[in-house]
Amino acid sequence: MADLKMTDISIIEKYFPELTAQQKEQFSKLKELYVYWNERINVISRKDIDLLYERHVLHSLGIAKVISFKPFTDILDVGTGGGFPGIPLAIMFPQCKFNLVDSIGKKITVVKEVAKGLGLKNVYADQIRAEQLERKFDFVVSRAVTEMPEFYKWVKNSFKSKSFNDLANGVLYLKGGDLTEELKPFAGRYKLYNLSDYFKEEFFETKRVVYLGC
Repeated sequence: MADLKMTDISIIEKYFPELTAQQKEQFSKLKELYVYWNERINVISRKDIDLLYERHVLHSLGIAKVISFKPFTDILDVGTGGGFPGIPLAIMFPQCKFNLVDSIGKKITVVKEVAKGLGLKNVYADQIRAEQLERKFDFVVSRAVTEMPEFYKWVKNSFKSKSFNDLANGVLYLKGGDLTEELKPFAGRYKLYNLSDYFKEEFFETKRVVYLGC
């Protein structure tokens, strides 16, 4: 039988027990904010909204199991949609800077309103395509917006040359399924992290973080 409590922030606390009081408060507010904005601008499927903390928030935080971003890390979230993985990561790493971009203006409206509702000072949101950005970043994060060869074309010029985190600057990409074919062009340059090693829910059985050095 499903644990009913796991549809709320307790699933986040289960895997991230060191959250501060402020982080707990911000994560707790996510549900009401997304329910409110999703009724006005649909950014999350209706069936997923009740599973927001598992399928969107915890999934986004899979990246936080792979790397603990050091303060002042500059992160770009490409194709953020309603703010994933950028918003949960911005809560988790308040001393880092997150630039969330999407080509669809309505989605960026939701991102800005959610960030405002949470009091996040480290989130910047823009309606723009990744290829049009002139700024450079330490890492690019995203959730399966396209296959990796196409995605890398968009972001290959987006990286700062100097790294200071435990992983060298690069892409951290949330994706599921068999990635063998799409990662062939990057042989020797990537590493896969199985989210089932960190999270025990069935949803994560085939989900991964792909790290690709720039």
